[in-house]
Amino acid sequence: MSSVQGIDQLLGELRSAASLAAGQGAAAAPEGADAPDFSQVLKQSVDQVNRMQMEAQDKQTAFQSGAPGADLQDVMVSLQKASLSFQTMVQVRNKLVTAYQEIMNMQV
Repeated sequence: MSSVQGIDQLLGELRSAASLAAGQGAAAAPEGADAPDFSQVLKQSVDQVNRMQMEAQDKQTAFQSGAPGADLQDVMVSLQKASLSFQTMVQVRNKLVTAYQEIMNMQV
């Protein structure tokens, strides 16, 4: 049951990250309000991906060593969540690089 809640939480986080990337989250904030800094949002996202990968690796190591309570299902779900979050991060990076290249190619 907790793995389903984890998946729902991950989907919610991905949706909020997508809305931030699309500018919907930033547009909703009024001018002059303490909007989150882009570098902070990016760092938090990278840290979260890293945490998910470390958690998946810990569960995998626990399962391989035969620790009690380490289920194969939990290991596989955590590995898939870590993989999905990493792939999402790579796609966001690709979009950022593309946007940067377009800005650099603009003539002023």
